[in-house]
Amino acid sequence: MSSSQEQALVSLLSQLVLSLDGAVLGFGLAFVAVRSFLKYTATSAALRKLRHAPSLSVCDLRSLLDDANSDDGEIAIVRGTVDAKSAVDGSWKSLRPGVLVSRESGDKAVVLQRTQTCIYNEWKGLFGWTSDLRAIFARSWRQQESTSLRKVPFVLIDVGRWPNTDYVVVNLDGSKHPLPLTTVYHKLEPIHASPYTFLQALFGHEYPVGLLDEEKILPLGKDITAVGLCSLRNGIAEIKSCKDLPYFLSDLSKDQMIAALSFKTKILFWGGIILSSMSVGILGYAVVRNWNKWRQWKQQRHLQQQRQAVSDVGPQVDDENEDVPDGQLCVICLMRRRRSVFIPCGHLVCCQGCAISVEREVAPKCPVCRQEIRDSVRIFES
Repeated sequence: MSSSQEQALVSLLSQLVLSLDGAVLGFGLAFVAVRSFLKYTATSAALRKLRHAPSLSVCDLRSLLDDANSDDGEIAIVRGTVDAKSAVDGSWKSLRPGVLVSRESGDKAVVLQRTQTCIYNEWKGLFGWTSDLRAIFARSWRQQESTSLRKVPFVLIDVGRWPNTDYVVVNLDGSKHPLPLTTVYHKLEPIHASPYTFLQALFGHEYPVGLLDEEKILPLGKDITAVGLCSLRNGIAEIKSCKDLPYFLSDLSKDQMIAALSFKTKILFWGGIILSSMSVGILGYAVVRNWNKWRQWKQQRHLQQQRQAVSDVGPQVDDENEDVPDGQLCVICLMRRRRSVFIPCGHLVCCQGCAISVEREVAPKCPVCRQEIRDSVRIFES
């Protein structure tokens, strides 16, 4: 998008936001405030659940599940060490079956994520420069990313216990929560320029400048915290994610999670208060401004109707062609006969046209006594 198009788009958006004396902006802030309060409600509910959830070790989890009566599971916080499921269920045939191995570091893991990101440069070239300094000097980076995720069944165990008869299976099915992965490989390789790349840069087209290769794993032996619904499945403890909670697998402890959620609830609450106050103020200003505009429009329409009435009866009395005595001439135009009486002072000093002009002023006053005018009345001679 060129600089002129960007400026036109920004101008259009600013006019749209400030239209109706800021009413659109006020409604936008009100919408964001409502969203903030909804998120505050959801986060507060998650915080209450997290505070009431018991924090257990893997070996103590079974006693909780044996006493539970709910079929959906109990929310619990379990701290344990990552291990492959095949290492505890007796189905392994080699040293570590069912374990992923990092190609770069050689570490063993249960989750392996590899990401390749191609970085493009969209800097405006020689023929793409404009008078806009931001368009001349600023650079815009665009990325194309491809990610592959591999995982094997894994469990949480208590370190130092052998044999590992007590463990909890981690069920990742349907979970959209982020995983506490560890970066084991990170390399940025520049892409060598070619003559075609020089032409792309010269004429302002995008061209690749680098390839970022990353590898993240969930290694064996890592201590993590699992927060979710715990239940017994075929006599084996299992934990799965809860959509009402913002955490599932994390490096944080229970106290750290509570502190983070408490801070987030404060930000959402006060952010909603500030945004709602701003929206009320802007909408109130917009209502007053549009009300005043409507009143002015109504007054102008009333004056137009009065002028139309004057023009309808004007041809019947041609004051400009009459021989009007000096004592009866309008004190403003000095051309037509005095025809209008100001209310409430009662002075008959202006013609109909000049009286209407005086009424259209911001603070209309009688030209003789300077008293404020509320209206004028046309005088007809019999």
